[in-house]
Parts: sequence; C-alpha cells; structure tokens
Amino acid sequence: MPEYNHSMATEFTLIGFMDQPELKPLLFVVFFVIYLITMVGNLGLVVLIYMERRLHTPMYIFLGNLALMDSCCSCAITPKMLQNFCLEEGTISLYECMAQFYFLCLAETTDCFLLAAMAYDRYVAICSPLQYHTMMSKKLCVQMTTGAYIAGNVHSIIQVGLLFRLTFCGSHQINHFFCDVLPLYRLSCVDPYINELMIPILSGSLQTFTITTVIISYLFILFTVFKMKSKDGRGKALSTCASHFLSVSMFYGSLLFMYAKLGTVIEEKDYIPVAVLYTLIIPLLNPFIYSLRNKEVINVVKRIMKKYCITF
Repeated sequence: MPEYNHSMATEFTLIGFMDQPELKPLLFVVFFVIYLITMVGNLGLVVLIYMERRLHTPMYIFLGNLALMDSCCSCAITPKMLQNFCLEEGTISLYECMAQFYFLCLAETTDCFLLAAMAYDRYVAICSPLQYHTMMSKKLCVQMTTGAYIAGNVHSIIQVGLLFRLTFCGSHQINHFFCDVLPLYRLSCVDPYINELMIPILSGSLQTFTITTVIISYLFILFTVFKMKSKDGRGKALSTCASHFLSVSMFYGSLLFMYAKLGTVIEEKDYIPVAVLYTLIIPLLNPFIYSLRNKEVINVVKRIMKKYCITF
C-alpha cells in the first residue's frame, strides 16, 4: 500500500475557483460585493422587523428568521472563499470544513421549514382570513419557528456526526469552493455507503415534507383565488404570494438538482454554478424579492428614512 494512504487529512485544498488564477482579483471583488449586499440586506431586514412593532406578525417573524438564516449561510461560505482568493492555495482545515458544513446545513434545513411555515401562513391568510388570528397565533408562530431551528440543528448534527466516521487519505483536493458532502465522500478511504444512504432518508424526507406542505398550501391558495369575484382581490392575493413562490422555486429547484443526482457520475465542478445559486445568489436576492414587493416594508423604510432625514 502506498505510504500516503496512511496519512490522514488534517486539511483540504479547495480548488473550485483556483484553476483560473488570472480571474482571482475579479472574482474576489464580485463575491465581496455580493457578500456585503447580502449581509446589509438580510441583517437590515432583521433589524427593521425587530424594531417595528407593526411588523411583529407571523409573516414577518418568519421572514426575519429566513433573513437571519440567509446571513448564516453567506457567513458560512463567503469569508473563507474570499480569504482563499488572496492565497496561492485555498486551504481549509478538517475542523473548519466540518464547521462550515454544519452551519450551511443548519441554514438550508431551517430555511426549508421556514418556507413551509410561510406557505402555511399565506394559506391561512387567504383561505381563512376571518380565522387568521386564531389559527396563526403568535404562540403557534413561535412554536413553528423554534421547531424549524431544532430540526435544522438536529439534522446538521447528524450529518456532521456521520462525516466524522469517515477518514480522508490520498488526495486532499476538493474540487469545490466550500466543504460539501458529495466531494468529501469521494475523498473518503472508508466506504461512504451509510452516509449516502442517510441523505435520501434524512434530507430527502425533510425536503419531501416541506415541499409537500408548500405545494398543498399553494394549491388551496390558487383554488381560493380563482373563486374570488373581485379582480382586485385576485390581483392582491397573487401579488402577496408571488415573492414567496419565486423564492421557494429557486431554493428547492437548486437543492433538488444538487442532491437528487447523488451517486451519478458527475464532476463536482458541474455543481459549482448551482451551488453558487443556492449558497450566494438566493441569500442575496431574498431580502429584495420580499421587500420590493411588500408595500408595508417599503412604507416602514420610507418613514424611518424620512424621520432620520428630518432629524439631521
């Protein structure tokens, strides 16, 4: 047996964008700008919802937590990627790798449940408006949000725990820009069969449950909307749900593409554009998708800006 097979990896080399060194400066600037806008947009939305009492409703509580998890996702991926652009080789230690995947998994799993909760909230608001405050009480809202975080943490702990059963030897190069399970499985000297089996069992079950909740909620919403006699009512209802449906479509579409092909012979670099979409672009777009289509948020922002302009 070759000697290197006895040397277990304590760090990996991320080569997702490193094969084009001439593009490093440009990529650094692009992703740095994306990171800044993402953090300002999402954390600004969290602060806005926290400070404004009229936004302390289930819909905005879910939205604020979604923005918080999008910030977590961006923080898990982008700083290390930006650091590696400044180095000749983009390295990451084993424990940094596990921590990065933990927070990414936490953010994505929690997002799944928050998007499902938001879909149910819109279903109740449109299909049973008179019973909305009874069916979507603040207590239920807090319980659903807490449940989303618990599910996200439990799922992340299990997935990271399964990664620790693997040993990595031989090539330590990950053809990706962050530590994801699929490229890590290919570097393992231990058969990752159990890990690969748990992805459809755990991740597949979670995604199936949340996607089903979203689809059923929107089917009922569409049936209710098309029964409305008022064109203005139909337009308002569809406009309310359009931003959420757009975000859900992009998020679940990219996740399903990434993990539905588990076990197929596809190079990691072919996943990179989709990974960029769901780890960097969607967190960037979400605050704008929800805010620009939401008159209440826009009115609150205008009022705050007007207040501070008058103050100064």
